[in-house]
Amino acid sequence: MRPLFLVCCLALSALLLAQQESDFYQLEAVNIPEEIKLEVGGMDFLPDGKLAVTTRRGEVWIIANPTGEATYSLFARGLHEPLGLSARDGAIYVAQRGEVTKLTDRDGDGTADVYETVYDMPLTGNYHEYHYGPLFQPDGSFLTTRNVGWEGKGVSKSPFRGWMMQYNSANGKLIPYAAGMRSPAGFGTNLEGEVFVAENQGDWIGSGRITHLRKGDFAGHPASLRWAGEPGSDVNLKESDLNDDFQTMYQARKELGNVKLPAVWFPHGILGISTAAILADNTEGAFGPFAGHLLVSDQGQSKIMRVALEKVDGEYQGVVFPFREGFSSGLLRLNFGPDKALYAGQTARGWAATGGKEFALERLKWTGKVPFEMYAVRATEDGFSIEFTKPVAAATVRPSSFNIQNFTYRYHHNYGSPVVDIQANPVTAAELQPDGKTVRVKVDGFRPGYIYEIKLARLRGAAGDRLLHDFGYYTLNAIPGGGSGSAAATTDLADAESSAKRPMEMPADWNGKFDEEIVLESALGMKFKQQYLTARPGARIKFTFRNPDDMEHNFVLTSGKMGDRVGQAALALGLQGAAMDYIPDIPEVLVHTELVAPETEDTIYFTAPTKPGTYEYVCTVPGHYQVMRGVLVVKESASR
Repeated sequence: MRPLFLVCCLALSALLLAQQESDFYQLEAVNIPEEIKLEVGGMDFLPDGKLAVTTRRGEVWIIANPTGEATYSLFARGLHEPLGLSARDGAIYVAQRGEVTKLTDRDGDGTADVYETVYDMPLTGNYHEYHYGPLFQPDGSFLTTRNVGWEGKGVSKSPFRGWMMQYNSANGKLIPYAAGMRSPAGFGTNLEGEVFVAENQGDWIGSGRITHLRKGDFAGHPASLRWAGEPGSDVNLKESDLNDDFQTMYQARKELGNVKLPAVWFPHGILGISTAAILADNTEGAFGPFAGHLLVSDQGQSKIMRVALEKVDGEYQGVVFPFREGFSSGLLRLNFGPDKALYAGQTARGWAATGGKEFALERLKWTGKVPFEMYAVRATEDGFSIEFTKPVAAATVRPSSFNIQNFTYRYHHNYGSPVVDIQANPVTAAELQPDGKTVRVKVDGFRPGYIYEIKLARLRGAAGDRLLHDFGYYTLNAIPGGGSGSAAATTDLADAESSAKRPMEMPADWNGKFDEEIVLESALGMKFKQQYLTARPGARIKFTFRNPDDMEHNFVLTSGKMGDRVGQAALALGLQGAAMDYIPDIPEVLVHTELVAPETEDTIYFTAPTKPGTYEYVCTVPGHYQVMRGVLVVKESASR
């Protein structure tokens, strides 16, 4: 009886000690008047504490008292989809689609009198040619970034698409700074002033990531290299130098030299699907225990991740952890306010986000409580040194408390990449250090050029508390001391094959005939174009899913009102998700397509359920199922 009592007490204790993100960081809405659609493209605090916000609809608003009961005044209008704003020397600078514009209020009436073009650039009219920034540097110059266009692949048909550019305010010269970007929606600096750029999954981009950039760096997407020979460029690669033969970015770096490896990879679907803002915590502890760390927002999954970096052999690498989810829309911009709270500017129109709202402005406040978290992970010559925010329970520091595996992504022209070359890393030793808050672990199979998943579900704090987030991902570009690790051949996870739930051939007993043909398409904004379909019970259906969107999607028909259940099961696939086309092997999945790349399609053949009713269908790509869904209604005399 006594052992059972102890087990129950321990279980109750663990339940009571379970932490929630809101215990430590509370989310509050900043009021927005009903008549204002504050689709935030950029924002910055002014010296007087007001918040300047530019919207994707071409407006600039000045928000007085943003830390309390906010009031709004219109400062400027008529801009072309601005996606960045910075305040400098009494003016507001905005990156709109075709130029950087300086807005000045000369007569002090609260509205811009002068719209001055700082520099402009040619456009082809491609919808994907977004423009971000500016980010001012200490010397008064500023940086901007430019998307590549999209034509089924990333293209750079106007000068310096896919580049970071530097504008010298003193002499008015615009020079190419770094190349190799696809959709660099966010960039910022660490506390040392070094520049990092965020990138989204796409062609040549296996997953989300952040990369440290110096002048002359190439970040991986080859379309931009069309302009590498232009005056002022220090990039020494040609577009023809890149091909799929390298298999990984790490191998391309070894063979070509000037390929800048990401400092930190963000596993797609697990830690975001569309990385955006990068902001260093410069609050010196006023925002919690993570001063100096980078906060990285995600537009699609409406959340923030936390990054802790270190330098090895002169280059940055580090670890990313979950930080705070539950925002109301897509997080595009982050700024610390005068109250040391974090302000999150959000938008989802046309892009969609799990938060659900089309736009929002929210503040995140530290409650003063310190969560039990992994604070940082540092590479050693044979494993990792893991530092925590609080003392660790010594009895839980044993090899079995640490589950570590490594993997990488393909470097190829295709859209995204599944996880490849997964390898378990048995932990051979785990030792609590004298400070009580650091654990040194030794692992087998340590090798550079891979991303390490570190899971600590069994570890406990000295007070018995669980980790708020018990996993992180460390990008090991180099082993301290120059070690090469153990060699291993690339062995991909199995690609999805045809199965009973993805029947790609018309069944022989249909005799070459089907009863109904359904063509379903994706639409911008992470949606299905048709959200209501009908079919007769038992109808033989030829079904085609077309994807004209610029991201991957799938179609999964569920066994009823099971969209949430199937979507959540897809999320739980973790690293194996992409190789399985994000299709969970559960009875609630009736039929599905493959993961359909942009501007392609997939056709399957299936028999409609014989029982009349409503059957939900969803896209199970992580972050999609909440918004990308519809219903197939099975009934007699169906029509669409």
